[in-house]
Amino acid sequence: MNKDNTVKTPFVWEGANVYFLLTDRFYNGNPANDLNFNRTKTPGKLRGFEGGDIIGITKKIDEGYFDLLGINVIWLTPIVEQIHDGVDEGTGLSYGFHGYWARDWTALDPNFGTKEDLANLVKKAHAKGIRIVLDGVINHTGPVTPEDPIWPEDWVRTGIVCDYKSFENTTMCTLVDNLPDVRTESNQEVALPSFLIEKWKNEGRYEKEATSLNAFFERTKYPRTPKYYIIKWLTDYILEFGIDGYRADTVKHTEEIVWVDFKKECEYAFETWKKQHPLEILDQNPFYTIAEVYGYGISGDQHYDFGDRKVNYFEHGFNSMINFEFKLDAQNDYEFLFSKYSAKLQKELKGYSVLNYVSSHDDPEPFDAHRNRTFESGTKLLLSPGMSQVYYGDESGRSLVIEGTAGDATLRSFMNWDDIQNNSETQRILWHWQKLGQFRRNHPAVGAGVHKQITAKPYVFSRSYVNGSYTDEVIIGLDLGIGTKELPVGSIFKDGTPLKDAFSGKETAVQNGKAIIDSEFGLVLLELV
Repeated sequence: MNKDNTVKTPFVWEGANVYFLLTDRFYNGNPANDLNFNRTKTPGKLRGFEGGDIIGITKKIDEGYFDLLGINVIWLTPIVEQIHDGVDEGTGLSYGFHGYWARDWTALDPNFGTKEDLANLVKKAHAKGIRIVLDGVINHTGPVTPEDPIWPEDWVRTGIVCDYKSFENTTMCTLVDNLPDVRTESNQEVALPSFLIEKWKNEGRYEKEATSLNAFFERTKYPRTPKYYIIKWLTDYILEFGIDGYRADTVKHTEEIVWVDFKKECEYAFETWKKQHPLEILDQNPFYTIAEVYGYGISGDQHYDFGDRKVNYFEHGFNSMINFEFKLDAQNDYEFLFSKYSAKLQKELKGYSVLNYVSSHDDPEPFDAHRNRTFESGTKLLLSPGMSQVYYGDESGRSLVIEGTAGDATLRSFMNWDDIQNNSETQRILWHWQKLGQFRRNHPAVGAGVHKQITAKPYVFSRSYVNGSYTDEVIIGLDLGIGTKELPVGSIFKDGTPLKDAFSGKETAVQNGKAIIDSEFGLVLLELV
């Protein structure tokens, strides 16, 4: 309840509205970079590069697409240089369009764009108060192909595929055949792979990279083991571009200590960047890290259970974890969902957060696979305590069932811009997500505040967030029916307080502890005028 309008709404990570996109599948801003490294083979359906790039994302930032959706964080799939060739894992030939098949962590894949493109994206996003989260892989390299050599034996292991039955058989193994597993547990110093040295020499940057590596190992006193090279390469993106956070991939497949060191170097890089760019600092939030521990759910509190041991990743370098349980909890009613999440986040997970989602790039069982519940999906996701992950196309009903695809390709079609332009039903869905998203962005109380039910029928609740001298309080009503609605608001707002329903735009003043709104929607989002 921010009476002094000069106080800027603070950005609060714990309640952020995150937009997650596959860089290659969002928007093609530069068709000139669509073909590189002779990637001309015919891939399986939706398993090749489709043209999306960093310039495309930047164009949508410029257009205000993310502002209208209330997005304050954009998470991009990895943008580092991918293997040049493709592989068939039994689902048709696949190229590394998704970004998880690194060949050179120090370079951007030209299909995604250049470092100038990335610098521009971060600047444009920051100018609109949007944070940029990159996706980091330390666990594995890309597959081996005739064009893409295997990393040396002292860098990676092959041959033992994970069975996930124990901690060891989840970490000291490859996720699938032909996905070499980085020896993150190794204490043995290793030299740079010869193919990388040769590549850097051909590109005229070997001296620069070698000097930079020497300086890193000299400063940190880390041994030259595989994990520290990769940590160095990933944190260089913070140092150079001022990105705000990392989502770490396949976290449970490495020893947890890896992420403690990763976080430490992320924070060092971020502080260094701030010192060097004092005029570009957005706020005093520290660097933010999100863990993908496949299968973790909020009911596990701070732990993930491997069967033979439990690990607390929050104590090992992470501020937040992706919550794989949300889609199950969201099958219940609003109050079950909201009160459970508020209680967990205010108690067992106090000081941390979880990232909730209804669909994602590699979850074969989304909340609403056939997009029959797009309005409900938006309401539940965007009004739940915790962070919200809008997976590109959630807001526009992009189909998750694509004929002729195998495996997760069905979840990764190109963004449905035509529908947004021309389909009135899509536009209705998008409008719903926009209204809720903007309310979430404007009110930290929605995602980071305390939830309290006011009445069960009609369903009305409050959210309150206090941090130092900043207070934010809102009242929300759901399933209220169209026409005139009376909401009991006396627990938060005094008589005479002018209020606005951010959903319909209607204004009112509190009388006898009630706010009366006459609108054509069953949903009311009350905030101070």
